[in-house]
Amino acid sequence: MQSEHTSMGESAANAVDAVVEKAQEVGQAAVDKAGAVVADAKTAVVNTASAATTAVVNNAAAAATAAKKAVVKKATVVKKAVVKRAKAAAKTVRTAAKKAVKAAAKKMVARVTRKAAKKTAKKAAKKVVKARKAVKKAVKKAAPKKAKKKVVKARKAVKKVAKRAAPKKAKKKSAKKK
Repeated sequence: MQSEHTSMGESAANAVDAVVEKAQEVGQAAVDKAGAVVADAKTAVVNTASAATTAVVNNAAAAATAAKKAVVKKATVVKKAVVKRAKAAAKTVRTAAKKAVKAAAKKMVARVTRKAAKKTAKKAAKKVVKARKAVKKAVKKAAPKKAKKKVVKARKAVKKVAKRAAPKKAKKKSAKKK
């Protein structure tokens, strides 16, 4: 900005030039400072967002782990309850079958007539059929294989005892009558 001025005008022009230069320096410093503030703000926003995202992911993972543990625990409890019920059902069926067969056998021995023996055998057979149905029902409800095997064994035992006890005694009584 040098132009030809008088000595007085030149000093005024120099003063104006100095003021303009100072204004430019101050403006540039303000621009630099604003750039630095924007960069700092950007970094802070990125860091805050990253920390929030990490916290959300960690919380979600912890909640999923806790839910998984709860589901596994509940499944274990349910499985144990099913096994316990199956064992109890098998035991009840065995006991009922034994009682029914014993009662039927006592009644058959005590009775003399052929009709009475047949009637008692039929009743015993009905009780055995009921016991078999109960065992089958328990087998269907039982989830674990071990429980199913025990119940199937109990059912076979009931069937075997029923075949041995009821029909033979009824046949012997009817054969003695003839």
